[in-house]
Amino acid sequence: MTDIIRETGLKYRNWGKWGTDDELGTLNYITPEAIVKAAGLVKRGKVFSLAIPFDKDGPQINQPRRFNPIHRMILTGPDFTTGAFKRPGNVGFADDMIIMALQCGTQWDALAHCFKDGQLYNGYDANLVSSEGAKKNGIHKMARGVVARGVLLDIPRVKGVEWLQPGYAITSEDLDAAVRAHGVTVGTGDALLVRTGQMAMCKKQGGWGDYAGGDAPGLSFSSVGWLHERQLAAIATDTWGMEVRPNEIPDSYQPVHQILIPNMGMLVGEIFALDELSEDCARDRGYEFLFVAPPLPFTGAVGSPVNPLAIK
Repeated sequence: MTDIIRETGLKYRNWGKWGTDDELGTLNYITPEAIVKAAGLVKRGKVFSLAIPFDKDGPQINQPRRFNPIHRMILTGPDFTTGAFKRPGNVGFADDMIIMALQCGTQWDALAHCFKDGQLYNGYDANLVSSEGAKKNGIHKMARGVVARGVLLDIPRVKGVEWLQPGYAITSEDLDAAVRAHGVTVGTGDALLVRTGQMAMCKKQGGWGDYAGGDAPGLSFSSVGWLHERQLAAIATDTWGMEVRPNEIPDSYQPVHQILIPNMGMLVGEIFALDELSEDCARDRGYEFLFVAPPLPFTGAVGSPVNPLAIK
């Protein structure tokens, strides 16, 4: 059954499309002209942050590798008021630090995050991602690449429900229905945000539950052709893993990731907070906006936390 993953990957592979040394993938679809046009979508000066709080109460519950941020103070008020530290003029400073998995909250997957049959996007050897970090396709390559026209497709709103049930696979037909219902287009260089409502479900149920790694609504494997044909720059959802879980293909793990990242070279975002934006889009009937979401340029990292902004 997993041969379909390899066959589909080959069908939608973008290796060499932007040169043999490319490390940006579908971000190449974003042109200067497209950015200028996207900036023209700003009419009200209303800014929406699409990030969840980065703190100990995040979604990474009982995860062995990814854990919620640990915030520690380096210098505090008492360090100075007690006289432990002194600076001329009786001035004090506070400093702090964060210990975190880079993909524990709202985040982008770098093109070095997922590899198939020992190869990264554009044919690079997966061994280039070593204990020293990613020598190719690291997230730092994308530091100034995520400014685009953003489009929200609110699938539960179109279906008239509060949220999609865990295990619901969002098909191309669902995406088309949302495009029609919202009166919006989706095309070259766009950053597509797909709302499933899973965060709203967690909020109503009073906690994250098994949000991180559990069953979830998400993109169907059958939708990858739809994403490829529209030449999207990026795709992001309000779920932990972007694609439907349990995965649709037996004996596979995250098959949509296997197509989008190592084959298509598409930027994938997860854990995006889309509820406030969806309410505003429904009120003003406008589902497009300027989208600004550069990753932090951690050299050689395979992912990055992000504070994505939708500006209307």
